[in-house]
Amino acid sequence: MSSAEKIKLLRDELRQHNHSYYVLDDPTISDYEFDMKLRELQQLEEQHPEFFDPTSPSLRVGGTVTKNFKTVVHNHRMYSLDNSYSKDDLEDWEKRVKRGLGDAEVTFTCELKYDGASINLTYESGILVRAVTRGDGTQGDDVTTNVKTIKSVPLHLKGDYPPKFDIRGEIVLPFEGFARMNEERIENGEEPYMNPRNTASGSLKLQDSAVVAQRPLDCLLYGIVGENTGIKTQWQMLQKAREWGFKVPTIAKLCTTTEEVMDFVAHWDVHRHELPYETDGVVIKVNNLQQQDELGFTSKSPRWALAYKFKAEQVSTVLNEITYQVGRTGAITPVANLKPVLLAGTTVKRASLHNADQIEKFDIREGDTVFVEKGGEIIPKIIGVDFSQRPKDSTPTVYIDHCPECHTPLVRSEGDAKHYCLNYYGCPTQITGRIQHYISRKAMDIEGMGSETVTLLFNEGLITNYADLYTLTREQVMPLERMAEKSAVNLVKGVSDSVQVPFERVLFALGIRFVGETVAKKLAKAYKNIDALMNSSLEELTAVDEIGERIAQSVVEFFQNEDNRIIIAQLKRYGVQFSLSETQLENQTDKLKGKTIVVSGVFETISRDELKKLIEDNGGKVGSSISSKTTYLVAGDKMGPSKRTKAEGLEVPIISEKEFLALI
Repeated sequence: MSSAEKIKLLRDELRQHNHSYYVLDDPTISDYEFDMKLRELQQLEEQHPEFFDPTSPSLRVGGTVTKNFKTVVHNHRMYSLDNSYSKDDLEDWEKRVKRGLGDAEVTFTCELKYDGASINLTYESGILVRAVTRGDGTQGDDVTTNVKTIKSVPLHLKGDYPPKFDIRGEIVLPFEGFARMNEERIENGEEPYMNPRNTASGSLKLQDSAVVAQRPLDCLLYGIVGENTGIKTQWQMLQKAREWGFKVPTIAKLCTTTEEVMDFVAHWDVHRHELPYETDGVVIKVNNLQQQDELGFTSKSPRWALAYKFKAEQVSTVLNEITYQVGRTGAITPVANLKPVLLAGTTVKRASLHNADQIEKFDIREGDTVFVEKGGEIIPKIIGVDFSQRPKDSTPTVYIDHCPECHTPLVRSEGDAKHYCLNYYGCPTQITGRIQHYISRKAMDIEGMGSETVTLLFNEGLITNYADLYTLTREQVMPLERMAEKSAVNLVKGVSDSVQVPFERVLFALGIRFVGETVAKKLAKAYKNIDALMNSSLEELTAVDEIGERIAQSVVEFFQNEDNRIIIAQLKRYGVQFSLSETQLENQTDKLKGKTIVVSGVFETISRDELKKLIEDNGGKVGSSISSKTTYLVAGDKMGPSKRTKAEGLEVPIISEKEFLALI
């Protein structure tokens, strides 16, 4: 047998043993035998580098060092899920689904929601080519080298897989492996890790893949994304993914009613503690993929899926002190400083009290024993007071009436829950808060700079607003505390590179009140450049799709302020992008302005997503359901009869794919 044949035989054999052990949990040889075969393969590969294969089982041991993780834009956006906490929430969601599908028959898949680090794996010709973290949903970090060390992630698929697709899942750390890691840390005199989820997430960003390879990480997959996969349902998707070699949890159920869904939820709310992984709920999805397409997405979440969260863990502890934080918009947030307490795997020291009404509602006082839970098991919040433990000398909380930073009198407008400091351009915390927002990942994403650095630069008098960032030099920055030459160079370069950030993110970075990521994208698309937006009236702004009066008023007030206009003029001179790029402007028209178009069915020449993009690129709005405001229904093959009936009843014109394309 030639060396090439021997190498191929060993690779195939080790792949099969790997799959049996890590995916099927059914080992076919001993660990010793596996290690001997792996060693033999490694020796042969060293002797014959001409037979290198990026999917070889020998590469699982890691060893490559990644200094900087490249940011990659997802082929398909990774949305977050809407949460529900009761049967009423679930039934309301089911009604919305059925209404959106014209009361068609619907089945649901129920899967456990594993608590790990979300990952997107890309396969081409059955080979793993890229692994990217969720990031902000639009783009994430390329962690391919580290993910390749996870034994349950197939590097080479088997069966009838599509030529190219993405598959999503969670990188998790099983309880047993987590406990073993902590035993070793304690033996070495190190602090133990707090919880499996954060440890799994942190592992993906370790620079040395050999260290990642030593951690008992696992990868559980649940969703395939791509064109022409041949898959019709979520249930079939789970089965196909298993056949191709992925580790797909077998705990899942196909349901036809919310009662069946709630039975699944109730069972696993009790039995989840018997599982080897952390779980925090159940994900319910519309099973039919064509119906998923029909329902589409909101700006943040798919309409066809819902996460039913298990009841949050609660603990009690003492509220030592109430302090007050000033946000970048001047909003005051009261904060409960707690006696440290362990809650859902992390030590909690602080919790938000939201506003004065919340404090008054629960009669929360310093010295109280309070009940704390994690809302959605993420953000700690106080849900009540144990009045039996209240000290006898307790006095009611008196909410502050002056800014804790600049001592300006606070204002609370009618109908607003928050108190505000109106010293927008003089309050130091508001100024640094706006700059910190400007440099943040979802905004300008300036590498080499964090919140502490911003505060330091401001306190040293080097910056007074975010435009001043572009005047910084290496010589100015180097003398600062904890700032070496390399750090200073990286900071200045990070600021310089940020001029490439597209207009919609720049608009979000400006920190206009009520203008979040989604609103910034809508305004950028509607106005194309900053000058048109700056000169827009309240009436013109409210005419933009989904821009209400509150947002419009905030935008007008922001651009009426002379200081803001001066800062924007400075940013323009430094090269910051204040208009859509030529690529973004290409093929955009106003032909469909003011028109709402619903898309339904399967199309011949273009995909549903491409059709929706054409609507938006030509100034139209994609409707989610048919109403009297619908201008057209674009009907493809296999459109539900109930939608046609509803459109005809409302006298909404029904046009074909060809007629739509002719329209634009």
